[in-house]
Amino acid sequence: MMAKYLETKEQYKDCILFYRLGDFYEMFFDDALTASKALEITLTGKDCGLEERAPMCGIPYHAADTYLNRLVAKGYKVAICEQVEDPKQAKGLVKREVIRIVTPGTNLDTNAMDETKHNYLMAIVCMADRFGVSIADISTGDYLVTEVDGCRKLLDEITKFAPTEIICNDSFFVSGVDVEDLKNRLGIAVNALENWYFGDERCKKTLLDHFHVSSLAGLGLGELNCGIIAAGALLQYLMETQKTAIANLTSLNTYFAGKYMVIDSSTRRNLELCETLREKQKRGSLLWVLDKTKTAMGARLLRSFIEQPLIDKEEISNRLEAVGELKDNAICREELREYLSPVYDLERLISKISYKTANPRDLIAFGTSLSMLPHIKYILSTMKSPLLVEVCEQMDELQDVCDLIDRAIMEEPPIQIKDGGIIKEGYNEEIDRLRAAKTEGKTWLAQLEAKERENTGIKNLKIKYNKVFGYYLEVTNSFKDMVPDYYTRKQTLTNAERYITPELKELEDIILGAEDKLFSLEYNLFSDVREQIAKEVERIQKTAKAVAAIDVFASLALVAERNNYVCPKMNEKGVIDIKNGRHPVVEQMIENDMFIANDTYLDNSKNRISIITGPNMAGKSTYMRQSALIVLMAQIGSFVPTSSAKIGIVDRIFTRVGASDDLASGQSTFMVEMTEVANILRNATSNSLLILDEIGRGTSTFDGLSIAWAVVEHIANTRLLGAKTLFATHYHELTELQGKLSGVNNYCIAVKEKGDDIVFLRKIVKGGADKSYGIQVAKLAGVPDSVIERAKELVEELSDADITERAKEIEAAGSAPQAKTATKVRNRPKTYDQVDMGQMALFDTAKDEDILKELSEMEIASMTPLEALNTLNRLQSKLKNRWSVTGVQG
Repeated sequence: MMAKYLETKEQYKDCILFYRLGDFYEMFFDDALTASKALEITLTGKDCGLEERAPMCGIPYHAADTYLNRLVAKGYKVAICEQVEDPKQAKGLVKREVIRIVTPGTNLDTNAMDETKHNYLMAIVCMADRFGVSIADISTGDYLVTEVDGCRKLLDEITKFAPTEIICNDSFFVSGVDVEDLKNRLGIAVNALENWYFGDERCKKTLLDHFHVSSLAGLGLGELNCGIIAAGALLQYLMETQKTAIANLTSLNTYFAGKYMVIDSSTRRNLELCETLREKQKRGSLLWVLDKTKTAMGARLLRSFIEQPLIDKEEISNRLEAVGELKDNAICREELREYLSPVYDLERLISKISYKTANPRDLIAFGTSLSMLPHIKYILSTMKSPLLVEVCEQMDELQDVCDLIDRAIMEEPPIQIKDGGIIKEGYNEEIDRLRAAKTEGKTWLAQLEAKERENTGIKNLKIKYNKVFGYYLEVTNSFKDMVPDYYTRKQTLTNAERYITPELKELEDIILGAEDKLFSLEYNLFSDVREQIAKEVERIQKTAKAVAAIDVFASLALVAERNNYVCPKMNEKGVIDIKNGRHPVVEQMIENDMFIANDTYLDNSKNRISIITGPNMAGKSTYMRQSALIVLMAQIGSFVPTSSAKIGIVDRIFTRVGASDDLASGQSTFMVEMTEVANILRNATSNSLLILDEIGRGTSTFDGLSIAWAVVEHIANTRLLGAKTLFATHYHELTELQGKLSGVNNYCIAVKEKGDDIVFLRKIVKGGADKSYGIQVAKLAGVPDSVIERAKELVEELSDADITERAKEIEAAGSAPQAKTATKVRNRPKTYDQVDMGQMALFDTAKDEDILKELSEMEIASMTPLEALNTLNRLQSKLKNRWSVTGVQG
């Protein structure tokens, strides 16, 4: 037996081998050492012909799923070696084979999965500077393929799909992607496959054979050379692990990343789209607000909507129209939701049916779900919006499948498929006959028991049964002297004796023979019904997608109605005009409707960048996040929390909000911040929306201010970027950019002062703040009064010393304009708590030749009067500020 074990283990070196021995799965040698620690089970040993006992541990086969899921969740691969012949009929060793390999991305146990999330397996093929990417969820039948160029785009795809397992070629490990980060931070199991998985011809043949097509062009793969290899390798891997045809992967969908809004990993975290930043909980995320779905399929689809917002205006408009119709038809919507409530997870149920792991109760759940389809389709048939009409057409009522289950399967069958009680009466004549024989047999036994009591006079004589001895007559010791000679003793107990008679033996053969035949026939018929349903997998999957879509639209409509959302008007002109916008999550977390609504206006010309100033805790971050979330919600097809909204479609959203040390990789807070800024500036486009909060705060004041200033200049330059941007800062000097850089405008958070105290009004108003209110915020936070008072003294001393010193430096230059400057600086209010005017001049280096050149290149004839006045005002501002430059340089 151990020799056979070692032979099997040699074929599955990278797996923990579950080796079936009787009622246990046993593990030996290194597998036992690993599993005993991972599962916290007892490690023992076994004599196996070696000098030392082999380490061994085991788990009961009936509880194997629990232990298996724990190992897989930790990233291990498990090979299940099962007994494939009846031990009663085996000659010598019972034949055993590996029937399945379970990995994080191929686990089919629905108890181990979150029903609201996909369990994705991702295959990545690195070839030169391109990556082929294929993704599949074997539990739902989703199968996708694409190609991307560059590590950054690949990481965006990994972040978007969040696979539990990645399989790849060796080149992936030297592509520049941080594999250890994928494993440790994202918890993804990453494994390189052998080179033969990635052979061009092998991959093509695998795909052609699986989909029964003669050309890959028929699958829409086109020129996706890397993608074909990734998809083929993934399919081969699934066949190797499942040891069967992958029948539920009925289509391979090609997608292109450019079809969806790009949202990088930092933005997903900062905007808390599907989970909160700190607790990693659904509550407090955008998904939590929008998810009122009734089915697991709908919940997964809504999550994918949020993770992949659209950028095509027509598609977005179709979704909005569908949501709007359901919002306006509350009675129909609630009827739909009522019929959706009993619908189980059709996608995962049909996958279990396809892989022959579905039990009788799964089929009953499946049939119950299908019985709702005619009602859902009838209500949908009354809808007019194009997308709902399309969903209705895609929905198959599957009446034939529903009728088959209704005719064949008992309404309350057992879980086990080999214990009988599965097939309904009237479905099969032979089953009805055997079941009658079994029922009559019980009557015969009762009659025989009564007859033997009368013949022997033993009043407590009983006929009993167990699996070891079959049927027997049990007589207690007090009556054993009355037992007749034709009773044959079978077993002696402490207080009774067990006997058999020729008549009882004959009856046993009839009853047990009928029962064995009945159970075997019921199992065969159940398997046949299951196979008949599996043949309809494509129809069922298509209908499941339609059910998921209507569930999502009904959910978005309900949320829109309850939360007073409005339909956004989409445009491709780049205008984002939000009136009375609210943060969709924050307003649900606070009580008494206390959320303060705010406007946002951005466009591609004079309102590209909003510089937002104000104290900490005043609401800058909330305001900026809500603007991004409103845009994102509109592009997934949701109504939005505003009084009105015009949304210019953006191709990507980037956020730089807060930062933390990444000590594991040796990066400080400032390094993390600068890395994120670099990513944004290199990958954003003029059609992007940027949310930047406190750029440059992680270093010295002047370094940070310089970086923040330069970043704004870069974004404002339409030749370099020109993206729409909300830029929150404590560097009040940046407010000087209004009028100097085209498209930059100042906004601040309104604050009301009451002596030394402040009240946050949470309202965005035009203009810039001239105070940070840092000490007041510290007081609100509960810093001791003694610290607050000392801070006030210090800020006055430091401010006064800084102003006086700077004034002396300027006066030392000796000229009249500089002396004038010194007077201004000395008399400046002490409450001004940032850099003085002389320092600000470092960032304004206008020269005569620059201004003259700009004037000479202007096309004044094509300007409107307003544009000409604004340009004149900007040039005049540059000239007025030149004296400060001269003062510093002098």
